[in-house]
Amino acid sequence: MSRTVNKVELLGRLGADPEVRTTSGGTTVANLSLATERRVKDGEPETDWHTVVCWAGQADAVGRYLGKGDRVYLSGRLVQNVWQGDDGQTRSRAEVHAYEVVFLDSRNGNGHGRGRPTDDAASPF
Repeated sequence: MSRTVNKVELLGRLGADPEVRTTSGGTTVANLSLATERRVKDGEPETDWHTVVCWAGQADAVGRYLGKGDRVYLSGRLVQNVWQGDDGQTRSRAEVHAYEVVFLDSRNGNGHGRGRPTDDAASPF
């Protein structure tokens, strides 16, 4: 059997506060909009936007400690979702389902008011 790999690594900034919800089964899900920049021929940056999904305890922590503009590193796997729209058209979207998220910005004094985990606050990371 040949080996395959499905791994995505991204380092970027959140374009909005995480959208956190709970599934009907009680699992927490957080959706992130992550921006990464790259240089094009003329030297100007071009932004790529990535949809990232976090689950369970990781989603709780992301919702609690991250906000718009924060820098994060994450790794996960690429998932392609396909569905039928209300208009009958087939739609698709690529998402990164994260299994590691590293908070890179300090939360002290940045105006988000969420605070950083302390030694007595459990963090899944």
